[in-house]
Amino acid sequence: MSMDMTTVGDTGLLDTLQHEVAVFARRAEQTRLGGVGQVRNSMDRAAYLLLNRLDKEGPMGVKALAASMGIDSSTVTRQVAPLVDTGLVKRTSHPEDGRAVVLQLSPRGAARLEEVRSSRRQLMAELTHDWAPEEREQFCTLLTRFNVALSARMSVQGVPAAEQPPAS
Repeated sequence: MSMDMTTVGDTGLLDTLQHEVAVFARRAEQTRLGGVGQVRNSMDRAAYLLLNRLDKEGPMGVKALAASMGIDSSTVTRQVAPLVDTGLVKRTSHPEDGRAVVLQLSPRGAARLEEVRSSRRQLMAELTHDWAPEEREQFCTLLTRFNVALSARMSVQGVPAAEQPPAS
């Protein structure tokens, strides 16, 4: 699915885009976009994404969680262990198959997730304070579209899950 640069657009614009994406990735990793105040940088990306997924989709098994996030089960198992140890996630038996394990957000995990979300919302508000509401909406739309396209491309190319960016 190779495209000739002349059909995609201006090479200079594409150079700027790839550079800005690289800078964004570096800055996001440096700051972990962790919010503001005491909550800043208090939850790593993997934990945030796992807790967020369990909050949005409800209790599920390791395989289902891994599939919904586009990562492998061993990665989920490794990443969820400290969340269970700290009481943010509960392991329970599957209601229909007692041998299977279901992961679910604990009340403590839900409270912690909301604390981090609130801090991150505050950071996003500060970073975009001088943007019009339409600009924020457009940025969200385009960033989501970019992430979906990147994820689809990586899936088509068979990039191993460990090398793929985490799904949100």
